[in-house]
Amino acid sequence: MITIPSPIVIIVGTNRPNSMSRKIAEYYQTILNHLDAPSIILDLVNLPNDFTVSALYHNTGKNEEFNNLKSLLEQTDKFVFVVPEYNGSYPGVLKAFIDGLPYPNSFANKKAALVGLSSNMQGATIALSHLNDVFSYLGMNTLALRVKLGQIRTHFQDSAVSNALYKELLEMQAGQLVHF
Repeated sequence: MITIPSPIVIIVGTNRPNSMSRKIAEYYQTILNHLDAPSIILDLVNLPNDFTVSALYHNTGKNEEFNNLKSLLEQTDKFVFVVPEYNGSYPGVLKAFIDGLPYPNSFANKKAALVGLSSNMQGATIALSHLNDVFSYLGMNTLALRVKLGQIRTHFQDSAVSNALYKELLEMQAGQLVHF
């Protein structure tokens, strides 16, 4: 019996329109395509504007737009989180999205790769550490290789990463995720 692998869900960890995170997610998807690994991009820009009120807590399951995004997560066991650094951590919208998912089963025993990006030199190191702590609590297994893309606007031109080390790390991580 041939089993078709479920797609890897690449999550754009911000709801900022036209974000650099989205561009990196698209670049990552091209790497996965070269590895013949199916993937889907889930961009938090597509979250309903009022999801923290209309889809959480006593309204769980009542917002169809949120439910559609949530259903992508149920169809896979592997993720890539492309996470920008916001105020020394990851964006609050990503935390609110995670908090709106069913606990404890949304990420339990699933696998993730973490990619951080920032305009500073750190590449969202602390943001990825915070996010990894959350995933550990939720039972998600994360790859040890966390790619940190510092000063990303300097190293991204024409829809591609121009820094050779960044390219190598992203390709290495994607390969590890496929075989994880």
